[in-house]
Amino acid sequence: MKNTTQGFTLIELLIVIAIIGILAAVLIPNLLGARGKAVETGAGAYARQCATAVTKYSLDNPGATIASLGCSSTSIGTGALPSYVKTAAVSSTSNSIDYTYTLNGTDKNASIALNLN
Repeated sequence: MKNTTQGFTLIELLIVIAIIGILAAVLIPNLLGARGKAVETGAGAYARQCATAVTKYSLDNPGATIASLGCSSTSIGTGALPSYVKTAAVSSTSNSIDYTYTLNGTDKNASIALNLN
């Protein structure tokens, strides 16, 4: 009798599983790098928003001291810090926003310049 049951052989299934494994090994590290880049971009965007708010605050209040003004302050209206941003404030020299964000469990420090002309 001839067996008319159709299906895949064990070799064919193993080859497909190996190909899927290779694709996953290549794809997963790239996806993890994209998440880290997104956190860096988001933290920088919040710092730019803070710089804009501080600039507006300094224009609206000409005699106000902005050194060490926190970006989450309701007086400048930047809103709450994103969950990955730990701190964001005007530096003591008042010419940049210094911010700290968490990336893969590690704190990173960065700054963005203020244009207070």
